[in-house]
Amino acid sequence: MIADEQRTKTFLDFFVENALKEDVGTGDHTSQACIPADSRSRARLLIKDPGVLAGLEVARHIFQKVDPTAKLEVFLEDGNAMSAGDVAFEVECNTRALLRAERLVLNTMQRMAGIATLSNRFKFEVEDLPVKILDTRKTTPLIRFLEKWAVRLGGCHNYRFGLYDWIMIKDNHIDACGGIRPAIERVAAYQKENGLNLGVTVEIRNLVELYEALEVGRFNRLLLDNFETPLLREAVLTVNKRFETEASGGVNIHNVRQVALSGVDYVSVGALTHSAVSLDLSLKVVG
Repeated sequence: MIADEQRTKTFLDFFVENALKEDVGTGDHTSQACIPADSRSRARLLIKDPGVLAGLEVARHIFQKVDPTAKLEVFLEDGNAMSAGDVAFEVECNTRALLRAERLVLNTMQRMAGIATLSNRFKFEVEDLPVKILDTRKTTPLIRFLEKWAVRLGGCHNYRFGLYDWIMIKDNHIDACGGIRPAIERVAAYQKENGLNLGVTVEIRNLVELYEALEVGRFNRLLLDNFETPLLREAVLTVNKRFETEASGGVNIHNVRQVALSGVDYVSVGALTHSAVSLDLSLKVVG
């Protein structure tokens, strides 16, 4: 947990520093022209769309980066339900710093809230079933950590953070390697040679590949990719809990429950991050 927290802080520091560079450049000339350097203001974050709040802690980090004396009064926490008209927080800080941070805070929170809200909808569809909804690597480059953070706030689960923390033998690996058996065997040998003990998922495209993989073993999870529902149920029964099962491919809010009812342990949904729509928030000076 400590390692995860440190990784998040490292990514967050990098993100905020470079996002401010991108937006501010040589200076916020409008604010420098209009606002006295020692002016202080208070502003409210107003909710304009219903959903799940996400990104509050990122906003806190941004405000304290631009003004270490910034103070937040919080009314809604990350992961809370929010309605149009709610106030998530009030911030008091140097006015120039407030305006310098405004767009970065809004853009980040709007994106994270959209993902958290969509994730929460998926969670709701299957919350009475023994299945977990997973995200994927279909994320925006350099802000994956924020998008996966939002998935968690919405009540779903993170899969792998990158190519380094879980081995997934996908169709391209299998085809380039010459088949499922050699791919699995080479992964097992690689892990042994390098002192690794990473989880291993094998992507399966049909029942023939399923039976071949079951003969070989030496993995943790079977990813049943784009299986029609009857075949998905048959595959789950065939595996019979010997390995974890995961369904993926073409999953949306309308069919996720049907997919989950097949008995799989996990359903991975790229749409959690690649299809989420940002929610509308605004930051208004009130004094």
